[in-house]
Amino acid sequence: MKIFIEISMLALLTVYAQSYAATDKQEPFQDTLLEQSLVYPDWFELSSGNLSDDLIEARATGKVGIIVYYGQKRCSYCDRFFNKNLGSPDIASYIQRNFDIIPIDIWGIESIVDTNGKVYSERELSIRYKTNFTPSLVFYDVLGKPVFRLRGYYPPYKFGAALKYVAEGFYKTEHYRDYLARAEPGLFFKLGGLNEREFFIGPPYQLNRPRDRPLAVFFEQGDCHSCDLLHSGPLSKVETLEEMGKMQAVQLDMWADTKVITPKGKTTTAKQWAADLKLFNAPTILFFDKYGDEIIRIDSVVEFYRLWGVLDYV
Repeated sequence: MKIFIEISMLALLTVYAQSYAATDKQEPFQDTLLEQSLVYPDWFELSSGNLSDDLIEARATGKVGIIVYYGQKRCSYCDRFFNKNLGSPDIASYIQRNFDIIPIDIWGIESIVDTNGKVYSERELSIRYKTNFTPSLVFYDVLGKPVFRLRGYYPPYKFGAALKYVAEGFYKTEHYRDYLARAEPGLFFKLGGLNEREFFIGPPYQLNRPRDRPLAVFFEQGDCHSCDLLHSGPLSKVETLEEMGKMQAVQLDMWADTKVITPKGKTTTAKQWAADLKLFNAPTILFFDKYGDEIIRIDSVVEFYRLWGVLDYV
């Protein structure tokens, strides 16, 4: 029975993946500030000021939890999320059946009581959940426990899969990376070459060697449309190339058994390191300081201004 259920679920996930495959290709967009402030969808629920009370209201209407949306009023990625993701009738109706979604402005000053009983300003709560890339979503289960976070913009398929991952309880038994891997046979994990760039250093990948510059590790995969767009778009700009010249950069296939010594000195493979880091999105860029500590990571859709800002910060 267990095997039958797992096979049936895999089939359902695959059908779900294929239903979005034709429309889920990432498209470049201008990530400058919007001229006008965004307006929340009318089915968003305004918080009572206490997330535990908001959860009680959600449970009373049969929801499995709440989603706290962290955004900014003139965020182009948030606009993309509203139009591309929430603009899908299937996604919008699935959210409304299973969750109440509560918006928070990451620069806001209103007080919010988290489910741990502590009081935060909207800004403090956004920092607590590390939502520096907007839009970010924090999922709470029916007991008020934060169980999953999406930081930054993801296209409809990966977002829709995340909704099912939480609503149907898969987060209790497996990581989102493994859940996606079961649902994506032949869609994303194809064999193919990576984008070659002059600023990538070659093997051996001994990333624990002394350095006086930050280290950028690019985790990518073959036949990756989003990776192609990163290299042909933001990483082709003079400004970003100048910033890349100030650091060391390494490119790894996140599904390959390439030997790697991590910045902390652990001998492993690119595939295992990506699994240990719980990476599920390609491309993902991790930045490390000279001591081998992670500074920041970009693991969602990124365009020029966001990437340039991160490179300048690092």
